[in-house]
Amino acid sequence: MDAADTSRSRFIDRWSSVSLARRIMIAAAIWGFVVLIGGALALSALYRAQTLTLLEEDLDQTLVTLTREMTREEAFLADGRVTDTERQFLTSDARFQTQYSGQYWAVVGLKPDLTISGDFRSKSLWDEPVPVTEAQIRRAVADPGTTQFDDYAGPADQKVRSGAKAILVENRETPLILVAAADRTPNDAAATRFRNLLFGTMIALFGGVFAAMVAGIRFSLQPLKRIERDIADIREGNRQTLRDGYPIEVRPLTEELNKLIGHNRVVVERARTHVGNLAHALKTPLAVLRNEAKGETQLDDVVRRQTESMHANVEHYLKRARMAARAETLGARTDVTQVVEALARLLNRLFDAKGVNVSVEDGAGAVFRGEKQDFEEMIGNLMDNACKWAKAEVCVRISDSAEALVIDVEDDGPGLPPDAREGAMKRGVRLDETTPGTGLGLSIVAELAELHKGSLELGESQMGGLQARLRFPKS
Repeated sequence: MDAADTSRSRFIDRWSSVSLARRIMIAAAIWGFVVLIGGALALSALYRAQTLTLLEEDLDQTLVTLTREMTREEAFLADGRVTDTERQFLTSDARFQTQYSGQYWAVVGLKPDLTISGDFRSKSLWDEPVPVTEAQIRRAVADPGTTQFDDYAGPADQKVRSGAKAILVENRETPLILVAAADRTPNDAAATRFRNLLFGTMIALFGGVFAAMVAGIRFSLQPLKRIERDIADIREGNRQTLRDGYPIEVRPLTEELNKLIGHNRVVVERARTHVGNLAHALKTPLAVLRNEAKGETQLDDVVRRQTESMHANVEHYLKRARMAARAETLGARTDVTQVVEALARLLNRLFDAKGVNVSVEDGAGAVFRGEKQDFEEMIGNLMDNACKWAKAEVCVRISDSAEALVIDVEDDGPGLPPDAREGAMKRGVRLDETTPGTGLGLSIVAELAELHKGSLELGESQMGGLQARLRFPKS
């Protein structure tokens, strides 16, 4: 894969992670910007072209007036020369009488090679060159009677728009060129002001439309936010299904999700049933084998040991299967304080003769996101182990925050060396070899905590003994 493919792949990956709302807003912003700015440019260009057209129409009208004046009989001599009648041309318009006023006219005579042989002009043009280009003259001569327009650097650095028209005169070898010119600076300034005003208006319009669009998108996506909240409530056990009242566009999605949630419950219940059936099917043959191996022979001893091992393994994996099925159940929710206090009362009665007191601190309103049976198994194992090793005190501390649910079970017993803590959570390892058991307690707790996205940690208690910490992140 070359660098271009890699860059393209990264762009696609990044774009795929962008939210739907942001995608819509980005696409709409780009399209809106293109349309509004493009429209502003088009309207600005149209307005500029319109002002130029009006200016050219005014120049063409001036040329029509000049043509009418030039076609009078007294304007020419018998040989086709123009008489000295320039003072009679357009004298009523003060703009043509004021020097460099921005309005000009001229009558130009041509030589056979189409160069200027002479002219007479308006007083406003003074002694400046006639505002006409050679290209204009050639086009005018080629098409007499039609006005040819062009831009010219006129008097006082004015940017003038000039129009030239050729007229044919009897007894004259070359046509006369009538020229009318006007300063186009005011027109260009007006077009620039209109463009700036238009851009400002379009930008303000774009801002308003974009803000309204953002609000509309967020309002339109609220049903998806409701689905998100409903699913979170289901996972936390506050609801069993998604609520009704969704828009018709997302209603099929909510109905399918409700069916999926219901199907998940059915599958979990079916798995529990199969696990229970399997447990009964295996326990009976194992019990028969244990009863039959009561002799003192080596074979009886081998059968007893192997059946005990098989029984321990069956119990472990069946329990793990049941835990995994329960951990996948949506909507399960357990009151932590209620379970812990009930276990504390039970253990206080069981270990009363040993003088062990079990106390519970904090925990009001704490909730475990899982089934009560799983939580009882985890916390019950830890509290029972603590009572076995404690001298006089066992304390259960509950901390429920926005980040995690943390439960510490501490005792004042001998504790456990750091190098032995990790091994104590392995399957088959027993903390107390003098009491009967399979050594599955802490391993079951660790595995069950992991199934619920949590963890079990062993550390040193402030009371001097062992601290067992269950931690379940909220995120």
